Amino acid sequence: MHNVELLAPARSLEELKLNITNGADAIYIGSEAFGLNSIDKEFLKDELIEGINFAHKHNKKVYASVNIVPHSKDFSDIETYLKELEFVGIDAIIIAEPGMLVVAKKAVPNMDIHLAEQANVTNYVTAKFWHEQGIKRITLSRELSCDELGQIRLNTPIELDLEAYVHGVMAISYSGRPLISNYIKGKDSDSEVNKKTYSLVEEKRPGEYFPVYEDERGTFIFNSKDLCMIKDLPAMIKSGINSLKIEGKMKDANYISKVVKAYRFALDKFYEDPNNWEFNPSWIEEIKLNNREFTSGFYLENPNDQE
Repeated sequence: MHNVELLAPARSLEELKLNITNGADAIYIGSEAFGLNSIDKEFLKDELIEGINFAHKHNKKVYASVNIVPHSKDFSDIETYLKELEFVGIDAIIIAEPGMLVVAKKAVPNMDIHLAEQANVTNYVTAKFWHEQGIKRITLSRELSCDELGQIRLNTPIELDLEAYVHGVMAISYSGRPLISNYIKGKDSDSEVNKKTYSLVEEKRPGEYFPVYEDERGTFIFNSKDLCMIKDLPAMIKSGINSLKIEGKMKDANYISKVVKAYRFALDKFYEDPNNWEFNPSWIEEIKLNNREFTSGFYLENPNDQE
């Protein structure tokens, strides 16, 4: 049985080092200019080099999210940015749409390219298509069950890595426009939008809040519950997934480090004795949030399943 990768976010050099120390096999970073990862602060170039060197020294990897849905004006700087990522030693870039793939293959032809969840890959035919275009790894859609993950694995080349989210906030809608700011102003605006967090409440679900995050890249609406699959790790692993991804949006570094540590411990326990692995309720207690319930999403074919 293959060992899956545990993939965690980092928004600073300190967070990168902490998450690797706590057991992450790989780190993904982003930038406010070209990523949709709600980065609080960006790495300076020297910090990024130090972080990558730290990761490689520990036999870990670092990926860079370049997963915007770009407008034409964005492409003028993207090639330079990609070449800088290659120069500092990034192991792979994460893109979300065909235009970025074309630019990436031209600018950094030797770089591994991963496909982000925004591409909405839900079947093996689409997965094979992207692989034929040069994609090394695909983050599969969160609307899939574990059985469907397994079907995609069975029907795609083994050289294609498959990745799935296991923990964190779940985006249920995205718009490339700052919808709320535009509504308040009464017009579409190209001016800079300050980062804001709102809550959406449906009148028949009092007390159930759907977070809405807005920045200059657009508007994100999130589920009222967080994904948590630590209780069902065997099902994820047995589906054939290569990488288990932790979402970092709307969570601080301290919380993410606890999540990494908990999943690392649970994974190690599984590989020690897969046939007798048992879930320990204390793992959930360590990462539980007072204001957010947990759900297994669609993985167990019941989106309302709660922990």
